[in-house]
Amino acid sequence: MRPSALATIALGIAALAAPAAHAADPWYTQAGATWSQAYFTEPDGTTLHADVLRPKGLPGNARTPVILSIGPYFGHAAQEGVVDGAYDPVGANGAQPQPRFQDFIQGAHLMQRGYTWVQVDLRGFGGSTGCLDWAGPGEQTDVKSAVEWAASQPWSTGAVGMYGKSYDGVTGLIGESVQPKGLKAIVSQEPVYDLYRYLYTNGVRYENSLATPALYDGIADTPGQATDSPTYIGNSVNDTASPGCSATNYANQAGNNDHSSAYWKARDLIAESKGHKVPIFMTQGFLENNTKPDGAWDYFNELKGPKQAWFGMWDHIRGNDVAEGDNAAPSPWFDEVMRFYDRYLKGIKPTVKDPAIAVETSDGSWRAETRWPPVDAIGYTSKLRPGSYTDQPTAGSAEGDNPDDSLGTGAWTISPPLKYDAHLAGVPSVTLDVTSPVPDANLSTDLYDIDAKGNALLLSRNAYLLSQGEQRISPEMYGNDWLIPAGHRIGVLVTSADDEWWTPTQTLQSVTLNGGTVTLPFLRYARTVKLSGYKRPQRLDDWLKAAPFALDAATITGSTSSSFVLPPRQR
Repeated sequence: MRPSALATIALGIAALAAPAAHAADPWYTQAGATWSQAYFTEPDGTTLHADVLRPKGLPGNARTPVILSIGPYFGHAAQEGVVDGAYDPVGANGAQPQPRFQDFIQGAHLMQRGYTWVQVDLRGFGGSTGCLDWAGPGEQTDVKSAVEWAASQPWSTGAVGMYGKSYDGVTGLIGESVQPKGLKAIVSQEPVYDLYRYLYTNGVRYENSLATPALYDGIADTPGQATDSPTYIGNSVNDTASPGCSATNYANQAGNNDHSSAYWKARDLIAESKGHKVPIFMTQGFLENNTKPDGAWDYFNELKGPKQAWFGMWDHIRGNDVAEGDNAAPSPWFDEVMRFYDRYLKGIKPTVKDPAIAVETSDGSWRAETRWPPVDAIGYTSKLRPGSYTDQPTAGSAEGDNPDDSLGTGAWTISPPLKYDAHLAGVPSVTLDVTSPVPDANLSTDLYDIDAKGNALLLSRNAYLLSQGEQRISPEMYGNDWLIPAGHRIGVLVTSADDEWWTPTQTLQSVTLNGGTVTLPFLRYARTVKLSGYKRPQRLDDWLKAAPFALDAATITGSTSSSFVLPPRQR
């Protein structure tokens, strides 16, 4: 998928449509809430703004657990600033809290269940002062301060949960890393686990590496509505602590593809959260085309506290959605989430046993797992055939094909047809010995399911920016959970970086693959027990229809390796 505008590459792309302009009551009133605003100042002088929704009719000093979301999308004028189609600088209906999570607040009956909802603007956004600091030390301080402020209020029981999707899913992971007092549970949908990996893969730029920093600068520079208070409006344009911070923010992200730099190390939430124990409920799409599944399971599996997750065949959607902004299909999302919050914020033991991990595989069926990759996922290693490719525009799938792209060109290694069904489940990896005549040549490794007619469907990929000369690299690919039917083949393609995904500057030089290996994880045991009631996301059907491309018979015949190691028949 090739995003077509700044808004489609934002971390928080899945904004809900605003309620009707002339609704009889504001959205929060319809949700059963009363709204107030608050400000609190951090030790470094930054003032953060909070919108607070309390159950209607509840006494001001009545204590409830708090569910908090903190991020850049709670500005009163619009979620995504001036580029947002719903941008309203005037505030014709009066200032209101941003309805970003109206779906959750109403769908989960949050007020009726006796919770308080708090949404906080990160520094530089909405009604908060300061300079945006993309998941860095400043925003990490914001998360800690916001949770501890919410926990300390006279209307709070001191138990705080975090909720979010995308950017405000990232701030949930920041909560896991900084461990503020009072944080008892986190729900994080489609986050980023290492902020470098949202813009780059092993030095290769993603398509959004230049536009995303500019987008957040634009959101941060958007003032409040005319109907907001003078304090809110003044804070919304106050970056006096770091004048010119928009330019600095852009340069730090768009001009730095060095993963080992101090800037990116401070934003590696995988390393910062290792071994932490705050209970977490996480979602990650295998077919996610925005916040990619890069590092997801490194992050999830290193946590030591209670964990729950949904992993499956979707893209950048919320747990209650089928497609972005479309929650038409029945979903157990709200009930599962509220059982999770009730358990860890109220101490209520659930009467329904939810799966530790609910996994959707490629046929749309769901199953329960105790961990992912599953415990019986066994890696099988095969040698890759030598070959070469030209560092030029390529595409990994037909979904992103452009006239100037080449599909299926490069060094192939293809298995014989499978004699029985196989179930790929885990994170593939490769070790490659390559020679590049020039520095900064691009490399991508793509994994395919090739059907009996020669149609190749992309299952996983990665990218790498090569140095000059001979080198050995060992990058992980994206994880997936895919059924490969009998009669199909497995294909591995080493080629230039897929430019429907990344935007590399091609060197137009020939890169040589001297040899290497691929390790593919397959399940030993067949999964026969299925979960019911879970949705089938639209992304799966779209991918199955649009992504495959035809691979010619000569390539299949000439690239087949009789030594390719296939898994045994499942038990």
